[in-house]
Amino acid sequence: MTSARRRSYGVKGAPYAFLLPATVLFALFFALPIGYAVWLSLHKVKVSGLGLGAGARSEVWAGLENYTDSLTDSELLAGALRVLGYGCIVVPVMLGLALLFALMLDSEKVRLAPFTRLAIFLPYAIPGVVAALLWGFLYLPSVSPFYYVLDALGLPQPDLLDGGPLYGALSNIAIWGGTGFNMIVIYTSLRAIPAEVHEAAKLDGATPLQTALRIKIPMVAPSLVLTFFFSIIATLQVFNEPTTLKPLTNSVSTTWSPLMKVYRDAFGTGDIYRAAAEAVIIALATLVLSFGFLRAANRRNRQDARQGGAR
Repeated sequence: MTSARRRSYGVKGAPYAFLLPATVLFALFFALPIGYAVWLSLHKVKVSGLGLGAGARSEVWAGLENYTDSLTDSELLAGALRVLGYGCIVVPVMLGLALLFALMLDSEKVRLAPFTRLAIFLPYAIPGVVAALLWGFLYLPSVSPFYYVLDALGLPQPDLLDGGPLYGALSNIAIWGGTGFNMIVIYTSLRAIPAEVHEAAKLDGATPLQTALRIKIPMVAPSLVLTFFFSIIATLQVFNEPTTLKPLTNSVSTTWSPLMKVYRDAFGTGDIYRAAAEAVIIALATLVLSFGFLRAANRRNRQDARQGGAR
């Protein structure tokens, strides 16, 4: 083989050599665990006799039995409904605040923009468990300084860890921690808008509010779609906040969210096969919702592009 041919093979194989480490890591830490979870979900343990002695417990094929049991499980369905209510609070409020803060920071009249931007983003840098513990103790009447102030003023002291207020308490933790990240994403898109666009708006006599509503928000629509996509995934996978607050209140059960149900079945009752099926169902639900949302967003963008071309 000539040296020219060797160099040709080397050039053609270079991309695959660069992709090999990422491919191996993807297979070991992503594809393989998913495949193992699917395999577990299709099996169950068969107990013979009293379940004592060698060979009394064996792993057998279960087919879709674990999936059928999970989909008809009232606890899993109730957890999904709770997460739906939680998401209806978190997603619009968090993205609305992120958009508002980004627009304010992008204004020419804002002062101390770097400090304000850092202050809004800083809660995102705090680990979720630490943030949940911090807010959990602020919610407790016996140790919270807010309850002390309310008591001193003779005002009512609501129990934020019981009943309906619990959704607001959990949502507040997620909003406090996630607004900064989404704000940075939107703010980066705002800074990428050409200066000529702002100058043209000024020449046309547009007010700052009109510029924000008619120019800035439509131009950062892809960033809004991206942040909404990430927020949906994070909402469906909520785990840290309710799990951390559970020791502080009896209103949070071990199956408050679907992921908590998976954890309880896997490590509480020891039924890893049922937990694997539940995890696969949650992953598929997340995939379907995400794909459906992205497809709807892409269809809307194509319609807008066609309408713009027609004009």
